[in-house]
Amino acid sequence: MKISSNRSLLNWILISLSFLIVSLILWNTYQLFQKFKEEERIKMENFSNAQIELSKTLDLNGNISDLPLKIIQSNTTTPMIIEDSNGNFQSKNIEIKVKDGQLYLKLLSEIYAKENMPLKVIYEGEVLSTLYYGDSVLLNKLKYYPLALALIILLFMGLIYFFYKSSRTASQNKLWTAMAKETAHQIGTPLSSLIGWSELLKNENVNSNYIEEINNDIKRLETITERFSKIGSLPQLIPADIIKITKKAILYLQSRTSTLIDFEIELPKVSCLALLSEELYSWTIENLVKNGIDAMGGKGKIKILIYFNQELVFIEISDSGKGLAKNQFKSIFETGYTTKKRGWGLGLSLSKRIIEQYHKGEIRVLKSEIGKGSTMQIRLKKITDN
Repeated sequence: MKISSNRSLLNWILISLSFLIVSLILWNTYQLFQKFKEEERIKMENFSNAQIELSKTLDLNGNISDLPLKIIQSNTTTPMIIEDSNGNFQSKNIEIKVKDGQLYLKLLSEIYAKENMPLKVIYEGEVLSTLYYGDSVLLNKLKYYPLALALIILLFMGLIYFFYKSSRTASQNKLWTAMAKETAHQIGTPLSSLIGWSELLKNENVNSNYIEEINNDIKRLETITERFSKIGSLPQLIPADIIKITKKAILYLQSRTSTLIDFEIELPKVSCLALLSEELYSWTIENLVKNGIDAMGGKGKIKILIYFNQELVFIEISDSGKGLAKNQFKSIFETGYTTKKRGWGLGLSLSKRIIEQYHKGEIRVLKSEIGKGSTMQIRLKKITDN
């Protein structure tokens, strides 16, 4: 228990450290983005000042200084639009693919104005032009970097959850398998003694009917022991008459069930072959019938119906019990889910595994109505005649 607690604590520490590291990366990315944003603003202010210096030089009819030209020409990454005093637009670092370039630049300048505050080129109190600029390619990439990182975090969280859930399920499966095999081993010892006592009773003056019933129950215990021992192992499926096996399981339960339970059995008169593990399939039928009896409170009607087509065989078990709500149709097959006051919530979970994982079939709640009962359906592939 202590080892498990320490392992859980270590897992939480690792998860917390992971989130802390990712949070620091996000924060540093944000700071880097803001720094680039400030540097971009400074570059554009220098560009604006270079425009002013260029205007001064032209007014004085002097030589054009190299510095303003270098500043203007060096900016090859930031997309910008220059609007002169007459409302005409010029662009730099922008590829125009439309016919009406002026309208396009005007609309784009409005977008840039929302991204970054425009800069006005003012000389001698007069606004010579207005500079609009957008984010550079690098800034745009950095803008989406936190989003990509957030998606990675979500993926990381999903993987952690999946790994944790898978590990927990695997541990539970190992535990149930170990418990089942141990149960089979524990039942085996007294069962051997019962077989011996049954043989001794045959030599005594005991009613043969009693001995026959005892032997039937011993065989029943042997079947249960074999079922438990097979949990966790891949069962061997062999062609078998599903009608005959179902009938055998139902008749055994009927003979040991209260007379307050009315059994109605509708089976085809012809055989129907399917690949089955007889022990595990019979176990599933018994689970469904017993669940139906429990749902009726020990009094009511159980109906077993089997029919088939060219490809599938259908087994339906109905009860006149309390019924299920629609939101319970899937949850009743989950491990640990039970509507009983006393129960482990394993019967239907095992039944689902037996039918769907081992027999490659399907088990589901076909229909149910509160206060009127439920119908469970099993679908299995039929062995077709060639």
